[in-house]
This record gives sequence, structure tokens and C-alpha cells, in this order.
Amino acid sequence: MLEVHYFAAARAAAGTAQEQISDVQVPARLGELLDQLAAAHPGTTEAGMGLEEILPRCTFLVDGSAAGDSYRGVALEGVTRVDVLPPFAGG
Repeated sequence: MLEVHYFAAARAAAGTAQEQISDVQVPARLGELLDQLAAAHPGTTEAGMGLEEILPRCTFLVDGSAAGDSYRGVALEGVTRVDVLPPFAGG
């Protein structure tokens, strides 16, 4: 089971703070998972941005470690949690 946790604008566009993906539905790579999530969540934020538009701007933590610039190729075998962190203001 893989848990996906959404924050800020990603949460608004997905319409949920988190979801679980069954082992059968977890793709091999993070990029494939993101495509799957974007297709599954057609909603938008109050500003009209969809998850598909937000995801390329995000940082991803895979089991607590930053996925880095080549995040789409990160393998998901054995991964239990992915955090989706859009850029946000403040500090």
C-alpha cells in the first residue's frame, strides 16, 4: 500500500489531503504515478489550476527523501509514502 499526501494547492486540486494506492495499482516509477493521479483528480483550486498543472511545479518526498530533479524516474518498489509539496510563500 502506498500513501500519497497532498499539501497546499495540490490538496485543493486533488480534493483530499491523502489517499491510498493499492499495491496492484502502484506503477513502477513516480512519473507514472503522477500521471495516474492527475487523471484521477480533474478538480481545480479556487484559482482554477488543476492537479496536472500543479504537479510539475512540486517537490516530492519519497519515504521522506527528496526525489530531486529527475523525480519522474524514481522507482516506487517498496515505497510506502509520497508527499506532494507545491511551492508556497512564507517561511
